[in-house]
Amino acid sequence: MAEATFSQDKFSCPVCLDLLKDPVTIPCGHSYCMSCITDCWDQEDQKRVYSCPQCRQTFSPRPALNKSTVLAEVVEQLKKTELQPAVPVGPGDVECDVCTGRKQRAVKSCLVCLNSFCQNHLEQHENLFKGKRHDLMDATGRLQEMICRKHEKLLEIYCRTDQSCICLLCMVDEHRNHETVSTAAERTEKQRQLDETQRKFQQQIQEREKRLRELKEAVETHKRSAQTAVEKSERIFTELIRSIEKRCSEVTQMIRDREKTVVSRAEGLMERLEQQIDVLRKRNAELEQLSDTRDHIHFLQSFPSLSDPPGCPDVPSITFSSYNDVGQSVSKLRQKIEDFCRRETENISVAAERPETENAGLDLGEGLYFHRAQTNQRGEREILKPRFLRNLEAAREKLRESQTRQQEDFKRKNMSDENNFLFR
Repeated sequence: MAEATFSQDKFSCPVCLDLLKDPVTIPCGHSYCMSCITDCWDQEDQKRVYSCPQCRQTFSPRPALNKSTVLAEVVEQLKKTELQPAVPVGPGDVECDVCTGRKQRAVKSCLVCLNSFCQNHLEQHENLFKGKRHDLMDATGRLQEMICRKHEKLLEIYCRTDQSCICLLCMVDEHRNHETVSTAAERTEKQRQLDETQRKFQQQIQEREKRLRELKEAVETHKRSAQTAVEKSERIFTELIRSIEKRCSEVTQMIRDREKTVVSRAEGLMERLEQQIDVLRKRNAELEQLSDTRDHIHFLQSFPSLSDPPGCPDVPSITFSSYNDVGQSVSKLRQKIEDFCRRETENISVAAERPETENAGLDLGEGLYFHRAQTNQRGEREILKPRFLRNLEAAREKLRESQTRQQEDFKRKNMSDENNFLFR
């Protein structure tokens, strides 16, 4: 590989830095592309003294140029057998502007020549312009964007009046009375603003991450509270008679539905917070990448769009209510039902022990065990149940009515307080 590199350097034109094309050798012994040396000498026609661009030996009159057949054959053979350099162009790399055939990865860009060079051609560039000041920077594919389109000069001044990058000729022309500074000075100022913007973004990220953690903890607490309420409700309802099992299921479903509603709203808020965090992180990463670039022009051109904060509206707060009210309401319902059942059981017991003797001719046992007939107001005969059964059925109906009334009161209370129950 080293041998191939040496051969290529030996047969490269000192003017264009590429392999010799139509090679000619001038009287001093140096070789050039015919077109390159012709262009150089055409510029010296007025002086009628012609020089070698490499050793500066002068000739007069202008030497005749003839293609060197031997050199041309050697160069052609070198093109066929040349080994590729070790660093080919990869995705995102900048190509060498001088390489022929397969392009190699550029390592530096010259702000004077406006070309990018691989390592081999960079060494030739440095040898050719040794002692001359050529500004080099890390290879960039944005060289044309760093040049003034009007004057074809390097953009090295920043006009604060028009907020644009300009060249020196622009500064003394249409920007003559404007406030101008060097791009490096403006970069320093914008870097300070960028750092402050980053600090604000970082603070917003931290605040939202804290909010997200608190919200997740609140959701877990709320779920546990809901589960406790469900278990307590089920435990209470299982102590009741079978007639209220259906209502127990309804209350359980109501709690689950409200839990789902609250959790769904909370998860929606969490999703919005996560999206905002992603947007802020992405913008922060872009700012971080912009902060690390050495390309002043790219920095100044990209900074305005990246410095504006992305749309991240504040997420409304959410307060979780416990389900203690549910358990208390169910406990009261259970107590009322138990009290009612106890009273009605006592009444039934008294009625069962007391015979019905109000009507003449009624046997003592008839009120407990037998039906009797009477004529109603319409003159119809109807069968009357004994007092014990009537009281028992009345108690059952009262129990049902009490259950229904308590359930409706429970639903009405919770439905009327729904907003306070879910979000206060």
